Amino acid sequence: MRKTIPLSPTRMLYLVDLAGTLLFAIEGATTAVANHLDLLGILILGFATAVGGGIIRDVLLGATPPSALRNWHYPAVAFIGAGIAFLFHTYVQEIPPQLLMMLDAAGLALFAVSGTEEALLRKMSPLVAIMLGGITGVGGGTIRDIFLGHVPRVLQTDIYATAALAGSAIMILCRRLGMKDTYSALVGGAACFLLRVVSSWYHWQLPAKL
Repeated sequence: MRKTIPLSPTRMLYLVDLAGTLLFAIEGATTAVANHLDLLGILILGFATAVGGGIIRDVLLGATPPSALRNWHYPAVAFIGAGIAFLFHTYVQEIPPQLLMMLDAAGLALFAVSGTEEALLRKMSPLVAIMLGGITGVGGGTIRDIFLGHVPRVLQTDIYATAALAGSAIMILCRRLGMKDTYSALVGGAACFLLRVVSSWYHWQLPAKL
């Protein structure tokens, strides 16, 4: 029988990063289409949404140039995702809003996990790793909203950044309890995804001053 080669943490992190990059590129470019940007604007917004959070994370970690600029796979995947949204925008616009929200939640979970893992690999403290997981998850969307002249969604939407922070914290807690790295990442990512989806369904909000 052919032996299965287990994924190393670095390889798993790379694949998770690419998956999140594709999802966020499509999401960012779809937002650009909805705001009537031209092709260049769509590509720029898709790219910024997809890799913005990772670039901020890497700069804060002192990993420069950021991996999204050192490895051509990241911009390639980002532009492919933006191109998909541009070429098939008619079909993308017909996707039910709830499904789009779930895809966005999936991208958030993937980036929260990858950001946390990157910080842990660089020997950051648990608190810093949680913060960087959240930044990786919401950084790109924040840049997208600023480009469009909107108040960043992370500051006013249903539970969003909180979901990324919670997923990161649960991932680290699972490791402290002795769970394997892969399983702890799956649990943390699932927690982030479920919290984001359920909060959207029930319109959960953090307390705010009226």
